[in-house]
Amino acid sequence: MLQSLHVKNLALIEEIEVDFGQGLNILTGETGAGKSIILGSVNLALGGRYTKDILRKGAKYGFVELTFSLENKKQIRKLEELDIFPEDGMVVLNRRLMEGRSVSKINGETVSMAQLKEAAGILIDIHGQHEHQSLLYKKHQMEILDAFSREYIQEMLEKVREAFETYKRLKNEWKLANTEESERAKETDFLEFEIQEIESAGLKEGEDEVLEAEYRRMVNARKIVENIGEAYAYTGGSGGSDASESISRAIRCLSDAAQYDEEAQVLYGQLSEIDALLNDFNRDLADYSASMEFSEEEFYQTEERLNEINRLKTKYGNSVADILAYLEEKRERLCVLKDYDTYLESLKQRLSETERILARYCRELSSIRKEQGRILTESICNGLKDLNFMDVKFEIRFEELAEYTARGKDDVEFLISMNPGEPVKPLAEVASGGELSRIMLAIKAVMADRDEIETLIFDEIDVGISGRTAQKVSEKMALIGRTHQVICITHLAQIAAMADRHYAIEKTVDDGVTRTGIRELSEEESVGELARILGGAQITETVLNSAREMKKLAQNTK
Repeated sequence: MLQSLHVKNLALIEEIEVDFGQGLNILTGETGAGKSIILGSVNLALGGRYTKDILRKGAKYGFVELTFSLENKKQIRKLEELDIFPEDGMVVLNRRLMEGRSVSKINGETVSMAQLKEAAGILIDIHGQHEHQSLLYKKHQMEILDAFSREYIQEMLEKVREAFETYKRLKNEWKLANTEESERAKETDFLEFEIQEIESAGLKEGEDEVLEAEYRRMVNARKIVENIGEAYAYTGGSGGSDASESISRAIRCLSDAAQYDEEAQVLYGQLSEIDALLNDFNRDLADYSASMEFSEEEFYQTEERLNEINRLKTKYGNSVADILAYLEEKRERLCVLKDYDTYLESLKQRLSETERILARYCRELSSIRKEQGRILTESICNGLKDLNFMDVKFEIRFEELAEYTARGKDDVEFLISMNPGEPVKPLAEVASGGELSRIMLAIKAVMADRDEIETLIFDEIDVGISGRTAQKVSEKMALIGRTHQVICITHLAQIAAMADRHYAIEKTVDDGVTRTGIRELSEEESVGELARILGGAQITETVLNSAREMKKLAQNTK
């Protein structure tokens, strides 16, 4: 569950830290108090997009930190698959926001935005103010079904995707293959020209690197020879002041001493070894100097060969290896064109076999989806009845697409009827904003149970509802709160009354500076907040008594 939230320097928030608990955590406050900022902060910590204007005025950075405590073994296993290992059952996600950039960390280690979002998907599910509108789109409806069925369809989905990629590639190849004979003749002529041009060059892999080194040596030969000559003058020249002559004199001096003392004998031996090494070095230096000699013809040939190779590089690849690979590819293509009928027949057979396999995988995938769809339909229907949809009918309609896709051939659509005798129709044709909110709530509850996501956040799930429906929604929220941690921003007293923990979001002005804060309410303070929601500006004793009664009834209902 989400144990705590720490926010610093975001919008109207200077710094807040709040602890959440199990069950139903309710957040209320006046319009404009900053409820959206609180939820926005959570979204930012989980990888949400941000702009620099979200930083508090005058602040150099913003900071959000979420601390989760984990007991669910399935969650822990999923996190470990991402190389995220809870420490003492805790996972800490934080994000530091600066102008133009941000740094995200999990348990103190810097992570990418993709890793942060993947971890967030395991830990928490957030329902934004307008998310229920996504239910109107068939694409999202398919995503809901597949998310519900993930454990059962994942392997088959991967098979479909791989088969589809092969099918798409072969289909494109077949389309390109059915060209006019005149076009193939032109291609054959061009291929033969390219192949002949490369083959006539007689390229050898790595040749360009050797030639470039040789050419570089030739171009700089004069400078190299001058430096070698100068070095030789110091180590083996004939001027009498070189190192070789000096060492020879030193050896002669030590030779007599070595006859009388063992230590002098050791030093004499070392110096003799140095003399031998220096003589070897001087011979190597002389040989190297001689190797610098080359004719103008050699230089011209090297330069011409390099020019030829570089010309081929501009046409066929960045290296000799690339050119040779290109050559092999074109040889294969030419073989195809020389025996085109055989190639077409082989391609046709491969395409047919791939389509057969893809079709089988799609059927198997569809079968799993339909079976899971029946379970999802039943679960959603039960959830909708809990939310005051009395005679509701909910169905998932399957149709077959005309073309294959990476996700199969299923076209899925959610249908609903909310009145007796009325046929089921697409959600877009039937459901209002308030009804969509309740339908999404039912779906979220079902999905949370299936995915074992412990923490659910709802931002104003109560849009467009009131009266008996509001009461039913509050009871459903309390029911979800028995098995999940629920954090809910609401304007409705019926939902707020169900709170296991009640938090007030308040805006204050001190010395001309506006700040948003959050605090947990006591039992009596919670009653006062309910009275504010019920009575508005004028809170009478009657309103307070109504709030107490509502709170009492809610606790008895839970």
